Amino acid sequence: MESRRSPTIRLLAGLAVTLAGVAVYLAYTIVQLHGLQELQARTIDRNRIDSLLLLRIQNNLNSVALAMRDMLDRSEPYPLTAWQGQFRRIRTDLDDALAKEKQYSPVDRSPDQSAYLQSSVNQFWDALGRMFALAGEGREDEARTQVKLSLQARQEALSTAVARLLVQNNEAEQLAAGRTRGIYSGVERNAYVFAAAMLVLLVLTSLYLVQYNRRMFEQVAELSERRSELAQQLIALQENAFRSISRELHDDFGQILTAVGVMLQRTEKRLHDPAALRADLRELQETVQSTLEKVRSLSRALHPVALDEIGLESALDQYLPQFEKQTGIAIQYEKAGPSRDLGGGVEIHLYRVMQEALSNVARHSRSQRAAVRLRYMPRSVVLEVEDEGVGFQNGEKQGMGLVSMRERAELVNGQVEFLRRDGGGALVRLTAPLPAEEAHV
Repeated sequence: MESRRSPTIRLLAGLAVTLAGVAVYLAYTIVQLHGLQELQARTIDRNRIDSLLLLRIQNNLNSVALAMRDMLDRSEPYPLTAWQGQFRRIRTDLDDALAKEKQYSPVDRSPDQSAYLQSSVNQFWDALGRMFALAGEGREDEARTQVKLSLQARQEALSTAVARLLVQNNEAEQLAAGRTRGIYSGVERNAYVFAAAMLVLLVLTSLYLVQYNRRMFEQVAELSERRSELAQQLIALQENAFRSISRELHDDFGQILTAVGVMLQRTEKRLHDPAALRADLRELQETVQSTLEKVRSLSRALHPVALDEIGLESALDQYLPQFEKQTGIAIQYEKAGPSRDLGGGVEIHLYRVMQEALSNVARHSRSQRAAVRLRYMPRSVVLEVEDEGVGFQNGEKQGMGLVSMRERAELVNGQVEFLRRDGGGALVRLTAPLPAEEAHV
């Protein structure tokens, strides 16, 4: 029954696996893309903005350094307090840059670094304020000394700290770029793996469909050949049956009726001899009885009337003793399970398969014993005919009997098996499903 199974379940299972693979791949890709977006937003873009602000801070510190250099250069006839306006403008821009830099500073930066930078800037402005206070009191030499010893050193320390933060940002950006490349590489690799898996699955599905279609076409071709052979054999069988019936009617029944006519004429002449008349009537009665048996035998061959009147089991009880008497083959009959109503359509095919199997036993097996078993299962009925003869021969072309048994099995949605019996002989097993209203667990 395997060949009759539809590939729908397997194809649906393959489709489910494919869709599951697509869903897993899409989920993985979405997760990777979300991670990439988060990396882009949290690290790369933020680092770039912060680096621009650090460059702005560094530029302000460079402006501070240039202003202090001009203050120490005595070529200008201006007092130190003349640079206060320039430093106020630088401080305003620097404070704004520091505030924004704190807002966009990388999340992985240590809080101590930001605190150190802000504290150093505050200390620088405090020192600058004390320097301008000294200059305002007329103590410019002390103020310049303060610039040389304190302010320039603080400015250099601030520039170094900002440069260190820029280096950290560059390193973080390089790491983020590496992670980005890794994510893109992973997605690309998974895309290739997914495409290869889909290609393999497509090839396997195509091969399966091609193989299944090939088997289907082979079965159709085999079935067509069997049907053609069966049609030819059925025509030949029909002609043989008509020829046999015609011969029976012409030879046996024609001769019998002629003999009956002769007997009646002879009886008419012996009306005055009671003893001879009784003998002729007895002979006539025997002839009529023999004719009736032949008519019944011919009727059973054409259609088992007993099957319609008394059912399958009783028909077997009638047929098997007659088969034993006609062929000399001992039949062992076994019946198992409670009887069921199989319906005339199933019973006639079971009966015909049993007849054909026993006919093969009588014609081909050379066995003196045979067994007929009828078993009622919860959901099926099983008929077995077994002999102890030569069994089925390998490579032997299937005759009309085996073909008709297989066709009858298909008509009842059943399965017929032609098996070799252990120790020699053959076993014919027909399994037919019970009608839905009769099947039970």
